[in-house]
Amino acid sequence: MRLIVPLQGVVQGRGGLILGSLIPCALFYFLQLYLKRHRSNSQSNPPSPSTSSPNLAEMTRTSSRSNLLSRGSVGPVRISSRAISIANPNDSPYYIGTNKASKDPYDRKSNPDGVIQLGLAENRLCFDLIEKWMFENLSNSIMGRDDGGLSISGIATYQPFDGTMELKLAMAGFMSRVMGGAVSFELSQMVLTAGATPAIETLCFCLADHGNAFLVPAPYYPGFDRDVKLRTGVELIPVHCRSTDNFMLSMSALDQAFNQTRKRGTKIKGILLSNPSNPVGNLLSREMLYNLCDFAEEKNIHIISDEIFAGSMYGNEEFISMAEILDSEDFDKNRFHIVYGLSKDLSLAGFRVGMIYSFNENVLAAARKLTRFTSISAPTQRLLVSMLADTRFIEEYIETNKKRLQNMHDLFVAGLKVLGIRCAHSSGGLYCWADFSKLIPSYSEKGELELWEKLLNVAKINVTPGSACHCIEPGWFRCCFTTLAQEDIPVVMDRIQKVADTSISCG
Repeated sequence: MRLIVPLQGVVQGRGGLILGSLIPCALFYFLQLYLKRHRSNSQSNPPSPSTSSPNLAEMTRTSSRSNLLSRGSVGPVRISSRAISIANPNDSPYYIGTNKASKDPYDRKSNPDGVIQLGLAENRLCFDLIEKWMFENLSNSIMGRDDGGLSISGIATYQPFDGTMELKLAMAGFMSRVMGGAVSFELSQMVLTAGATPAIETLCFCLADHGNAFLVPAPYYPGFDRDVKLRTGVELIPVHCRSTDNFMLSMSALDQAFNQTRKRGTKIKGILLSNPSNPVGNLLSREMLYNLCDFAEEKNIHIISDEIFAGSMYGNEEFISMAEILDSEDFDKNRFHIVYGLSKDLSLAGFRVGMIYSFNENVLAAARKLTRFTSISAPTQRLLVSMLADTRFIEEYIETNKKRLQNMHDLFVAGLKVLGIRCAHSSGGLYCWADFSKLIPSYSEKGELELWEKLLNVAKINVTPGSACHCIEPGWFRCCFTTLAQEDIPVVMDRIQKVADTSISCG
């Protein structure tokens, strides 16, 4: 301190901040140099570290570290507040149930007492078709052939982060096919991502700022709360739909939610739609889609249309894409964006293939840069190009998948009906929206969650409670039936019956 204090007058002048930092450092350096030389001179013929004292260097280093540690208390290293909020356990029943089912999965032969997974919208009905195609085509599809020989070209080198033109072309053809050929898709308006989840997050990042909001018809997919909010800071405002209307969106409810949110000072940047609806499975009519487009132009907001279940249809109702509506009318296309993927319609959830389809050049430009963090692997793209180009396989898959979906839906809904549990009318998706309200101990969210816990822990069935989907009517549950084999349906019904008997006896 005595060495530094006389310099106080110097460092208080112009440039004092720099001198005040450099001078103490220089003095400390020369002091260390002096002490080092003094120690060296005071020792005559020091022993060689490599012979007589092999641990001398380690001892010196350890001593230095001890000196550093003694200068102040050492606390736990900290991470960002953003990471802390994400790392905290998720208390949503959607994630709790899914995690429990994954740790103790039901298997008809190896684990018949395990948890039956009805909380995950995963299509396993056509795995046999996918497996057969893979067995016959996997190697050639990924490696390709140059003059009859295998080649690694195109899979070991960098590819466009937003997807290859070959896969975009294949995706455009597949989407047009599953949507009935009513619309074609331009490759220049496509951005491929590693799944539909980053596609939705990227769009929200591009369309809204932190604290802005999207209106979402409710009940809605519980994963949206994570996918949209987690990193973008964008809020979701539920637009509540009622069972009396089969949970269909009404323009009056949408307008009311818009006005109430604006009054609270929150800026609304768009509407997030699921068509077919997740978790209900109903469809947006052509008239409703036109009304939504008019509403978006009137309020000067965007629309994101999540159409990931467009090809997972059963029944006779017609699916209508937002792209078809925009082709038929002169709307401002810059405000409309479509999300799609192959996890549901082609049973390839693990491949992580999603897509943004937008008419807005600024959104496309930003999304292409952001795909650096969420690009699809080159081998995956090569494989999918071959699969989607196999017309015979795709036609067989689409036809078979639709039949099996219809069959499983009918069997599952019929089984619930025998138990006195009705389901909302649906035409698409991998699930049914079932009314368990007669089994809940009280007509409330608390009563619904008590039944959910009993189904999960006693019956060992994981279903998604309506409260996790922001449904305001207690007792509704989403049940995904495409994770089951047909032989498993009686097992599910028996387990639900046991819980029902317990609930009735307790009541």
